[in-house]
Amino acid sequence: MLAVLIAGVVGLVGTLVGTRFAIAVLVKKGYGQLIRDDGPTSHHVKRGTPTMGGLVIIISTVLGYAIAKLVTGYEPSASAILLLFLFVGLGVIGFLDDWIKVAKQRNLGLRSKAKMIGQILVGLVFAVLAIGWENDNGQTPITHAISFTRDLSWELPTVLLIVWVLLMIAGASNGVNLTDGLDGLATGAAVMVFGAFVLINVWQSNQSCFLLDPGPKCYEVRDPLDLAVVASAVTGACFGFLWWNASPAKIFMGDTGSLSLGGLMAGFALMTRTELLLIVLGGLFVIITFSVILQVGYFKISGGKRIFRMAPLQHHFELKGWAEITIVVRFWIISGICVISGIGLFYWEWVVGAF
Repeated sequence: MLAVLIAGVVGLVGTLVGTRFAIAVLVKKGYGQLIRDDGPTSHHVKRGTPTMGGLVIIISTVLGYAIAKLVTGYEPSASAILLLFLFVGLGVIGFLDDWIKVAKQRNLGLRSKAKMIGQILVGLVFAVLAIGWENDNGQTPITHAISFTRDLSWELPTVLLIVWVLLMIAGASNGVNLTDGLDGLATGAAVMVFGAFVLINVWQSNQSCFLLDPGPKCYEVRDPLDLAVVASAVTGACFGFLWWNASPAKIFMGDTGSLSLGGLMAGFALMTRTELLLIVLGGLFVIITFSVILQVGYFKISGGKRIFRMAPLQHHFELKGWAEITIVVRFWIISGICVISGIGLFYWEWVVGAF
């Protein structure tokens, strides 16, 4: 538990201090955010705000985990190493996308095909290693079973399992990316989701099937306490970043942050056996993603008509006249309700075994 606390504090301090330094460097270099002309006109004042702030979140998270391991003297686990690989790998893809945008001063960064190939390669390496990396007990970080609050009876063959992992990573990454449209919105929601994974991982560690006297409803999750350390580090890092990202934002996380954070959420869900529960925990991201799917689908079917004034959903309310801070706080409330509901379902299953 000491490692969990250390990781969280280091992640928090890392972004509180590091983001201030990053803002100064990015402003000096002139690496500012480009704003779409077809978006809400109120966003035009944000043109030139430093971006790529997700890089500070990534560095602070990795640093928080590393220092926690050094102080406590425990070796890194396979699960944590793979999770951080996924986190950093997707962050590199997002960074390249952001870098091309600011360097060439255009809205288009990496080509969608190139970005997709990068996500697939990182996800593929993660999936293959997570499926096959066994410990002394024969456990692997990811199992072949689909899970809700623990593994269900539905098992996938290896090829379909890899496809499932890739779909989860792509879906979660794009969900956070679509949500990252207002100051502090995605960051605040991410704090809640990763905070939930801290609680889930600590609970699974205390109820592990590999304790000397495990209970009848124990969890067979590999390295749960080390996963809690990673979750704590990224929760602290996002919380510290929110100080600078809250309205009016002094810096944006960019694709560097949104792609890496989304992929990390998927990684946690896969490794904690809470894959379908992520739909509840990350309910806000799901709602916003579906608003885009509905908008595009209805537009094509109806011959140009729209359900919302603009998608993603947060921009619809902007065009209706809601203040940005009002939208962000109300969406945070929705996210909080989703996270509390997800934790409640997780605990309810342990109490009554309903799922």
